[in-house]
Amino acid sequence: MLSKKTKYGLKALTYIVRNASDVPVQVGAIAKGEQIPQKFLESILLTLRKAGILGSKKGKYGGYYLRKQPSEILMTEVMRVLEGPIAMVPCVSLNFYEKCHDCPDEVSCSVHKLMIQVRDSTLNVFKNTTLADLSSN
Repeated sequence: MLSKKTKYGLKALTYIVRNASDVPVQVGAIAKGEQIPQKFLESILLTLRKAGILGSKKGKYGGYYLRKQPSEILMTEVMRVLEGPIAMVPCVSLNFYEKCHDCPDEVSCSVHKLMIQVRDSTLNVFKNTTLADLSSN
């Protein structure tokens, strides 16, 4: 299930795209426009800034802005930053692999086989979806 952190992060990013101008978008405007608790949103935006997806400016006309074009921001990047591993189980994760302690043999494990298919299908969607795709009307 998608966490609220990720859901709100995606909504905030699309809000920034739709409201982009010469002035960064203020946290309060995003929170109000997308009905996201402002303190929680601040934490999410900070995470996205630390990952290099967003930039920020302080001051009267401060706020957040995208560091790349929306068409260059893949959902794989956003999902990994906000949600963590894309794979549902650690034994099929490409970036966060861990052997499952309760599984003696991954090769013959039916769950492992299924989760590889799920991972690959999910990755295909995320790799082929950009922030621009989410933001288009």
